[in-house]
Amino acid sequence: MSSITLRNVTVLAQAPLFRDLTLTISPRDRIGLVAGNGAGKTTLLKCLAGLMEPTQGEIVRPRGMRVGLVEQDMPDDLRALSLHDAVLRALPPAERDDGGWRVDMVLDEFETPDSLRILPLEHLSGGWQRLALIARAWIAEPDALLLDEPTNHLDLAKLILLERWLASSRPIPIVIASHDRTFLDACTTRTLFLRPDSSVVFQHPYGRARALLAEHDAAAERILDKDRRELRRLRHNAGELRNIGVNSGSDLLLKKSKQLAGRADAIEEGLQAVHQERSGEIRLGNRGTHTRVLVTLEDVTVRKPPGEPLFAIPKLTVAQGDRIVVLGHNGVGKSQFLRLLQRAMSQAEDLPGIKVSPTVVMGATDQDMSQLPPKATPHDFILSTFRLGDQRSVGLLAGAGFPIETQQRPIARMSPGQKARLGLLALRLTEPNLYLLDEPTNHVDIPGREQLETELLASDATCLVISHDRSFVKAVGTRFLLVDGKRIREIDGPEAFYATVAGQAAAP
Repeated sequence: MSSITLRNVTVLAQAPLFRDLTLTISPRDRIGLVAGNGAGKTTLLKCLAGLMEPTQGEIVRPRGMRVGLVEQDMPDDLRALSLHDAVLRALPPAERDDGGWRVDMVLDEFETPDSLRILPLEHLSGGWQRLALIARAWIAEPDALLLDEPTNHLDLAKLILLERWLASSRPIPIVIASHDRTFLDACTTRTLFLRPDSSVVFQHPYGRARALLAEHDAAAERILDKDRRELRRLRHNAGELRNIGVNSGSDLLLKKSKQLAGRADAIEEGLQAVHQERSGEIRLGNRGTHTRVLVTLEDVTVRKPPGEPLFAIPKLTVAQGDRIVVLGHNGVGKSQFLRLLQRAMSQAEDLPGIKVSPTVVMGATDQDMSQLPPKATPHDFILSTFRLGDQRSVGLLAGAGFPIETQQRPIARMSPGQKARLGLLALRLTEPNLYLLDEPTNHVDIPGREQLETELLASDATCLVISHDRSFVKAVGTRFLLVDGKRIREIDGPEAFYATVAGQAAAP
């Protein structure tokens, strides 16, 4: 059985991504790799796979070790291939003629319907494309598996399916870079918090490791504070001894002053600030309203764009302070429901059965942040939309994690995580009193997700939310609606729905 050893591994970009990382990844390790967006997770995975060389240090892999890396993006040369052929193409050419049965076995593990296996990848959902990339890595029988954001685009059923598959897969080293906290807890046994100066590893899944990390950082802060006090004391005493020595002509006092200054220099050289996640500020606001009931729906039918009915809403009231989570399987019409409300609140249509208070100011985001103009730059978008002036726009974007050079880059060329943060910044500047949030945590890192949760709670925001992030749902939800069959009904909490989906994923 194989392991991977890292010895003092450092990667420098414009600034250090991580340095002096020493770690052994053993055969049965399932390591969760945690860091903010752009903090080096993908770079480390590529180094482990042998696709990049670290700036310093070494990564030792056994001779002949096969490492499977599942990257975030679908390669363009695979998009026109059928799902079956795309997985087959991952085999060596000499094995493809007789490899069809192996493809079927792997696709069976992911419960892939026969009807999907013949479709081009470009016609499949983002979730099935992700599972196709994992199947491609797995069919090559790797000795280690590296997964870069494997939960992106997965609905809840596929998330649970992937969790079960990882739990039952053969014992090889697996490293998972993910922002999904519940997924990390379900699928990992160790957690590596990747940091520029001093990365930290715990022998626990994310939840317990995060609590230990907070204790670790608090202890480091106490030591830092103690060292700073000692530094000030030594500098003060050295200065006093020097003054007395100069005035009295005492070489002994001058020598002692120099010794104290040397000790102070040594302490100062060793000072290292406690790490702070700085992936960009997420803030929300609540314009507020004196109206208690913001929206009322009665005898409303949610339909597909051509007009086909999806489900009925007998009666629903949205009151100030409600944080309503909409649950249901993919394709039942949750997003169409939020779009219907958005049309009603923007007064684009007079929709029968929907009454919206005149005091409502809506803020909405969808899964793809389609409200962002792709050809504009972030600076131009914020400046022209909210008319806050050039300097104020630059400052707001910088606070949200956009350096000056990124502010001038077309939105179409930005990463999904950057688009998500820009969309949330625009949402804040709209100053709504009712939020419609369709998968708001897509592509947002863990610090960003936690900030978003905190902001929704602190501002007592009223919102309707669709999310597959179970940790996020648990943190923010006060009411829960389930699209069940052709109707929507209120339920006590999400747990029963999650259990139903898990049971379906486990069914043969």
